[in-house]
Amino acid sequence: MATPPMGPPAGIEGGPPVAPPPPGTEMTGICFRDQLWLNSYPLDRNLVFDYFALSPFYDWTCNNEQLRMKMTGLEYMLNEVMEPHLFVIRKQKRDGPEKNTPMLTYYVLDGSIYQAPQLCNVFAARVGRALYYISKAFTTAATKLEKIGYVDSEIESAAFESKVGKETIDFKEVKRVDHILASLQRKLPPAPPLTPFPKGYVPPATAESEKGPET
Repeated sequence: MATPPMGPPAGIEGGPPVAPPPPGTEMTGICFRDQLWLNSYPLDRNLVFDYFALSPFYDWTCNNEQLRMKMTGLEYMLNEVMEPHLFVIRKQKRDGPEKNTPMLTYYVLDGSIYQAPQLCNVFAARVGRALYYISKAFTTAATKLEKIGYVDSEIESAAFESKVGKETIDFKEVKRVDHILASLQRKLPPAPPLTPFPKGYVPPATAESEKGPET
């Protein structure tokens, strides 16, 4: 099997190799895939770095072989492997044999290379989405409460009008009742005369009589 090509692209007219500029930190919107390379070589933990070096994500200013000797600078390391589908590559800055600072993460998924979004961007996107749905929920709830309040006011108004309508005096009915009472009064015998008080009876004094006549 042929050895996969490595190294930066050659210069013009046989000159020295020209290294491409370092990759940017925000390249989550692009994807790299070399189907010719995938058809020629197996993608496993031994060759995944060779494949990754072909992508625009690779920083040619780093050299893992030299880093093994000086142990400082940028380097790439294979973080997680699920052959042959998933390879996670981490770009980190090594400050010493036991000290390194993670910078970016890339993953090779079924032959396609992507840059993983940074955690702060993931949080910002999730928080923005949550705020959008919360705002939408409050707007929907406020609209429904307004409709419920409007319907309740209409029901109360209709009930009040119905009650007022039922309590309205029917003057025809009043006249009819008065006519019946007058007819009954005419049919009844006259009231007997009042019995006179016995001699010597003095009616008790009332509060009005005690006050005396008004002046």
